[in-house]
Amino acid sequence: MLYEMRIYDVTPGKMEAIIQRFDKHVVALFDKHGMTIKHFWVDADDANNRLYYVVEHPDMETRNGNYERFRSDPEWIEAKRLSELNGPLTQKQESIFMQDAAFFKSN
Repeated sequence: MLYEMRIYDVTPGKMEAIIQRFDKHVVALFDKHGMTIKHFWVDADDANNRLYYVVEHPDMETRNGNYERFRSDPEWIEAKRLSELNGPLTQKQESIFMQDAAFFKSN
């Protein structure tokens, strides 16, 4: 498996708006396009204004195809447009790709 940690630097004052967009649209759209979200976090230090989540993918090729379909989905395009009428919700987005370490077995 390939795990993608996505880190969003949220525009000041927009944390609730991005959380609502994920809750009402993105989670279901990811599922529709074959992407499994493993967990979400909000930075414990409010000053950092960051949202984190991990998506599980079978491999990079599948990940890329799923994101391509997601980004071109009319429902996503409209949800993004409406949620950003008052400006972008994020200032920066970063992805870190990870694989299981062979020595570690989770319970």
